[in-house]
Amino acid sequence: MEEDEATPTSLPPWVELEYIHMKILAGTSARVLFTHLSQRSCASLQEKLASFRGPGASSQVYTHSILELLKNQDVPLSKVCLLDPRAERKLGPEDGLEFEWFLFGARQFMSDDPPRDRTSQLRQLGFPTRHLGSVQMTTDTALGVTKRVVDDKIPLDDIPYVAFPTIKFNAKESVEMPFKYIADRPGGEPLLPPGMKALLYDDLNKGFDI
Repeated sequence: MEEDEATPTSLPPWVELEYIHMKILAGTSARVLFTHLSQRSCASLQEKLASFRGPGASSQVYTHSILELLKNQDVPLSKVCLLDPRAERKLGPEDGLEFEWFLFGARQFMSDDPPRDRTSQLRQLGFPTRHLGSVQMTTDTALGVTKRVVDDKIPLDDIPYVAFPTIKFNAKESVEMPFKYIADRPGGEPLLPPGMKALLYDDLNKGFDI
């Protein structure tokens, strides 16, 4: 996963929750790499990832750019698929055989609505591309969808989704999320990172502090 602009000195809590969720969604046989981070962000994220004790992918964090990392590990660009909403072809199960790595840009803000083209810098580097549909997903959701398509061989359109879900905290308080998520079952609830609902509720209450 690649940050596409200068990263902050430390990552916001919601980013750390999404990144831990990526380890869960990727599965125990996968490896998740976080690149182009500041030194402080690397240290903070490594600590958070190491503290996660549940089943999930292995992970590493780097200050290197994705191109530096690929060069160091002798991976050709042709074996790396950039998930790009502007790609002409959608991701398919056969892409699990064609590509070895899958590359995701990162959102910098919780509410990128309307979607910002944060894949533009990566697009210019010449990676093969595939898309996951026209509706913006969170980064962890995009990884989870990719895993289901290329590893589990589930066609993109057969995965259960929920778009723009309303997260209810109680009878009077709720928030609508401007993204598309994997659903836990057809017509079900969105798969949010563990701890995200509580964080959203805290942020909602902070908005009313005076």
